[in-house]
Amino acid sequence: MSGAGKDAVIKALKKRDLSLYYVITATSRDPRPGEVHGKDYFFYPPAEFQERIDRGEFAEHANVYGQLKGIPRSQIEEALASGKDVVLKLDVQGAETIRELYPQAVLINIFPPSEEEWLRHLRKRNTEKPHELEERIDTSRKELERISVFDYFVINREGALEQAVDDVVNIIRVEHLRVNPRKIL
Repeated sequence: MSGAGKDAVIKALKKRDLSLYYVITATSRDPRPGEVHGKDYFFYPPAEFQERIDRGEFAEHANVYGQLKGIPRSQIEEALASGKDVVLKLDVQGAETIRELYPQAVLINIFPPSEEEWLRHLRKRNTEKPHELEERIDTSRKELERISVFDYFVINREGALEQAVDDVVNIIRVEHLRVNPRKIL
């Protein structure tokens, strides 16, 4: 769900130095202050991004709020070859595509504890213009109707990021205890 803290959860997971492979998403937007190409995202101008789509370089891609976003196939191939569990940052549409391509995937969605807290967080981060924010809110509400594509959800409460990260780690541990474990998150 947009604005639920996926980036914060992933950043906190990375600090725990777990044996996870973090797939880097590509985007056509400009980097925000402090973001680094090849670390935070692969930043491609829209024309180059489209050329990469045309060459079939993405396992999944979409126009998200006027920006192109996608998961490079090479990232997934490297991730699978690593033997590690894989962390992808996806919206619902991307999760549906990944579920089709990799049916064994374990998909986890991050949620805020309530709509009120979620709306407060979205407005506080002040990264969208008012009409863009309304579009994001409307899209996220529609995505909730398709939540069954995910296997798990984790609540990311304000001030309780470590609990959300613990929940993700526990899901990974439980999946490894399955008789027939799955590899992809």
